[in-house]
Amino acid sequence: MKTGVQTDPKVIDQVISDFARTTDEIVSLGELKKLLTSGRKLVMKYGVDVTAPDLHIGHAVNLWMYRRMQELGHKVIFLIGDFTTQIGDPTGKNKTRPIIPLDEIRQNAEAFIKQAMLVLHDDPELVEVRRNSEWYDAMQAKELLSLMSTVTHDRLVSREMFRKRIADGGEIYENELIYPILQGYDSVELKADLTIIGSDQLFNEMMGRTFQEKFGLTPQVIITTKITAGIDGKAKQSKSLGNYIGLQHSARDKFGRVMSIPDSLIGDYFEVYTDVPIEEVATIKANLAENAMRDKLRLAWEIVKRYHGKEAADKERHWFERTFSQKEAPEGLEPISVGARTITIYQLLLKVLASEGPSNSSVRRLLDQGAVSVDGKTIKEIDKNLELPAEGVILKVGKLKWFKVTP
Repeated sequence: MKTGVQTDPKVIDQVISDFARTTDEIVSLGELKKLLTSGRKLVMKYGVDVTAPDLHIGHAVNLWMYRRMQELGHKVIFLIGDFTTQIGDPTGKNKTRPIIPLDEIRQNAEAFIKQAMLVLHDDPELVEVRRNSEWYDAMQAKELLSLMSTVTHDRLVSREMFRKRIADGGEIYENELIYPILQGYDSVELKADLTIIGSDQLFNEMMGRTFQEKFGLTPQVIITTKITAGIDGKAKQSKSLGNYIGLQHSARDKFGRVMSIPDSLIGDYFEVYTDVPIEEVATIKANLAENAMRDKLRLAWEIVKRYHGKEAADKERHWFERTFSQKEAPEGLEPISVGARTITIYQLLLKVLASEGPSNSSVRRLLDQGAVSVDGKTIKEIDKNLELPAEGVILKVGKLKWFKVTP
């Protein structure tokens, strides 16, 4: 793609207008417009700690915005916080995060990069991968102390999560207190012009603006993005909670997970996770009570189309309507051999769900909830023996998982 910087005021105004649907706050709009009309290729910091290897569509909100900026000719510096991951930002946590081994951090980083490139343009003129161990591994203690001396204790403990932890009688460790200093200083090292972050990272990136001014640099523009509830309608998306739609999830999993969200989230998900025109989204929100199922199907189709293409979205909608709405087993299920003619339903579930790492309690819960059936008959008894015929049986788990099981 062309890498010249786009400065047409109409194009820039349209980009800013399009960003409004996913933007919570801009620090500041005037500075952003000045940057975008300067004609200079901007350095955009996309900083991530790699505490876990999976990205979800919540993370991708920022990635799509960076991609749009790339299309204006600007460059993303994909900053892997391999050093700061060893500390762990305590955002949203009421206790200190465990330290992650370096080997795991490296593996997570590679997985993170691969997933981010599902959205970002991979042109080397428009994206570069850096790691903050580049400067922190080489930083001497006196340099770190000098940096820390420019920030007061009162400012650091003014962070909302720290105030809450103090009020609850919890403890704060010194490495957690200096985390915002380290994240902020990253912006000095990169000479960042812009960063796009979740609103929970605003405190840290404001520290970046402070440090840039102290080092004689122009402070970065900060765009914070909206954070929505996960598919359970409660906490934000998280792999540990299982309430997320992952970039690595298959088209079928994405479709099914969207269909599981509460109706109250449909409008927000259209606004934040699709590129459906905002005027159309407003109409969907206004008429949601009348058309919730239809709109949820459209939402699932739009999200799958964005990541997998129209053909995949059409296929998954057809599959969903046939298997769920019409309650028919899908065609073409690949047989799973369990290597035995007689097996308990408990053992069978552990085998077919092995890739999900099921726990004993999760398997028991599925059975207790009546979410397991064999050839259309619900099974709740955990120790029930099954005699598998040579042609196999159809196992259904939950609303969307189907398996053909053979001896």
